[in-house]
Amino acid sequence: MHKISVLRQLITQVSLTIVGLFVMLPIWGMVRLAFDGSLKGRPTEFRLLPKVWSFDAFINVLDKPYQSVDFMVLLKNSLFVSFSAALIAILLGMSLAYAFARFRFPARQSGLFALLLTAVLPPVAFMTPLYIILSLIHIRTTLLALIITYATFAMPFCIWNMRAAFQSIPKEIEEAAFLDGANDLTSFLRITLPLALPSIAVAGLIAFLMAYSEFTIGWLFVEKSSTVTLAMAIYAMVQSGNAQPWSYLGSLAIIMSIPVVVIFLIFQRTLLERMMFGSTGD
Repeated sequence: MHKISVLRQLITQVSLTIVGLFVMLPIWGMVRLAFDGSLKGRPTEFRLLPKVWSFDAFINVLDKPYQSVDFMVLLKNSLFVSFSAALIAILLGMSLAYAFARFRFPARQSGLFALLLTAVLPPVAFMTPLYIILSLIHIRTTLLALIITYATFAMPFCIWNMRAAFQSIPKEIEEAAFLDGANDLTSFLRITLPLALPSIAVAGLIAFLMAYSEFTIGWLFVEKSSTVTLAMAIYAMVQSGNAQPWSYLGSLAIIMSIPVVVIFLIFQRTLLERMMFGSTGD
């Protein structure tokens, strides 16, 4: 077995420690803000621990964190928009990803390039056309507009990710299903789709996170406080400056991260095992 030198071990440990601090310090800074009851506005000094420990910020945020809107309304809007956008991006992108992976048709490469170009362009480039289109069909100020917008932005990534998953599945498996009398749809639903589920789940999680954390485009469409999401509420707190304690901002950010942490804790073991060892069960 290859032995690692002491110097190399030391450099590795120091590097990992620096990376860990780089990741953990912002999180701890947010926790410190959330529990600091002495804040009356922006923090004016650097502290590792709260000056006055308090849970008042969490209590106030769970009541009405944004203007007169209840927390549950903000949470419901965020989860509804995010899950819906991810579901639409997966369902619509799945068929297109399978077509790009399995079939040969005119302008196939041009279509893939167009999808890639759409994925790398900044979302702000689509603000004007989206504003016009959604206004013409009279849904711009609704949650449906946010769902359509976020699903549109997530779909190129989902298509490319699922296309790679479909390409990694041997064609011989589908051909064996055809010999047994299965048609294209049956083969896709019973053979290809179960094998690609881990990658599809990853694409769905990324699409969910994209919609869950987005706020800039949302402010372009939202006009009523009843359609504001959690991410928009956090941005509104930042823009308010010293109008309210920043402990509210920290507590709302921590509460907002809980659904994401729960989702990853539920699916992390399954996703990692399936991606590393394929589709075989335990």
